[in-house]
Amino acid sequence: MKRKIIKIDAENCIGCGLCAEACHEGAIGMVDGKAVLLREDYCDGLGDCLPTCPTGAITFEEREAPAYDEDAVRLAKQQKQSAPLPCGCPGSQSRTIVRESEPAAPGSSGASRLAQWPVQLRLVPVNAPYFDGARLLIAADCAAYAHGAFHDTFMKGRVTLIGCPKLDPVDYAEKLTAILAQNDVQSVTVVRMEVPCCGGIENAVKRALQASGKCIPWQVVTLSTGGHVLD
Repeated sequence: MKRKIIKIDAENCIGCGLCAEACHEGAIGMVDGKAVLLREDYCDGLGDCLPTCPTGAITFEEREAPAYDEDAVRLAKQQKQSAPLPCGCPGSQSRTIVRESEPAAPGSSGASRLAQWPVQLRLVPVNAPYFDGARLLIAADCAAYAHGAFHDTFMKGRVTLIGCPKLDPVDYAEKLTAILAQNDVQSVTVVRMEVPCCGGIENAVKRALQASGKCIPWQVVTLSTGGHVLD
């Protein structure tokens, strides 16, 4: 029969697993780090998975496909009730990292100051518990490589989010607005590189602060390509 069914663009899929979590019928699974439509007869064509995809890799198409098998889906759910539920990509599961007098790694100048996971802005859940009361650091992902003391200077005591406005095909402002509006963020520090494309991350933060409707203290720190603080 010809019907509406989802289509997954493997090239745009980043393997975050959010669509697999959102698919209550179990039609989507992760194969070799990519989302795949495992069972066409499990897809009801309603598209609960579409809004969860951060890259727009999932769309609808109308084509020949088996009819939605509600009985098979119900049976599959019953069989999985006693088994662990699929959680998608482990890399996108939020967690707080507790560090108690952690020693520096051999050969390094200091201990890691990363306080949470994930750190990629595209992957972080909007309502992650570590955002409440957080001092937020939003940094260009090149910054930590340019500035040798990045962990102690900028990350210590902050929740860290990183991204690259030139390489990520998304507008950060929408997600940042949701994070700021829905959580009790105490302050925002932006660390960007001096290169023009890094202006995208600063601009996204400005728009998010305005759209959030909150008065949150914020500052921008610019690094040279050599790692020096310019302002």
